[in-house]
Amino acid sequence: MLPTERIKYSPISARPRLQLPNDARLAVWVIVNVEEWDPQQPMPRTVLTPPAGGVPSPDIPNWAWHEYGNRVGFWRMLPVLDQLKIPAVLAINGSAIKAYEPIAKAALDRRWEFIGHGFTQKNMQKVADERADITRTSAAIRDYTGRPPRGWLGPGLTETWETPDILAEEGYDYVCDWVLDDQPVTLKTRGRPIVNIPYTQECNDVAMMLIQHHKASEYRDRAIDQFEQLYADAEASARIMALVVHPYIMGAPHRLRYFKEALQHIAQRPQVMFATGEQIFDWYVASTAT
Repeated sequence: MLPTERIKYSPISARPRLQLPNDARLAVWVIVNVEEWDPQQPMPRTVLTPPAGGVPSPDIPNWAWHEYGNRVGFWRMLPVLDQLKIPAVLAINGSAIKAYEPIAKAALDRRWEFIGHGFTQKNMQKVADERADITRTSAAIRDYTGRPPRGWLGPGLTETWETPDILAEEGYDYVCDWVLDDQPVTLKTRGRPIVNIPYTQECNDVAMMLIQHHKASEYRDRAIDQFEQLYADAEASARIMALVVHPYIMGAPHRLRYFKEALQHIAQRPQVMFATGEQIFDWYVASTAT
């Protein structure tokens, strides 16, 4: 299906009012992306260009740059979320659960939601068997947490033409790849529908730090500006705000304070709820049931 066949155009100003629980007007969810980068493959992203160009193998500088996030950066970010009592969502490669089991255990102990993020960090268009990759990821999460994942985030937001169909058929309730709205929306599939929960490309540390090359404080400034506008918009009807972080980016020493300051600003405002993806999904389905 074409994207326009999966979802009809709908102006947000013309929709019925949505009301969050406990008189909240804005739901904020924080997604922590944990990945395993295969040192035998080209690195998904790079911070250092090889001196002679090309794609070196092994690419030790860029592999190590990412590995730092899982060895150190995640553990630097964790106290921030603990102090503010924020229930984060762990978007994790299926293979990363075994490779970085202490991270998975920390998330499980805190009752974070686990969502699928591909079995390895590879574009879904390049996966040999997409359904097998999705089911393998689901199994890894189910075997570790005791329950199957309900949400999916494609590596790099990548999908094939069939991804929403396969996800719905494999039992997923929601996806995050369709970054086109400030409220959940329903996507048509060849079977049962699947809901897209608002994610973000703008308040995403990959975009800000690695692609647009902003200084570290941009994360705080942009997150606060995004929050203030969505908070104002939500006077008319509930809105969803996502904040996306990767341990190797916002877990770096010079960036952590800006992640913390953004969350502190948001947490001190009334009528804001921090939620997981599945909590947002359950609320949306119940609110729109006819």
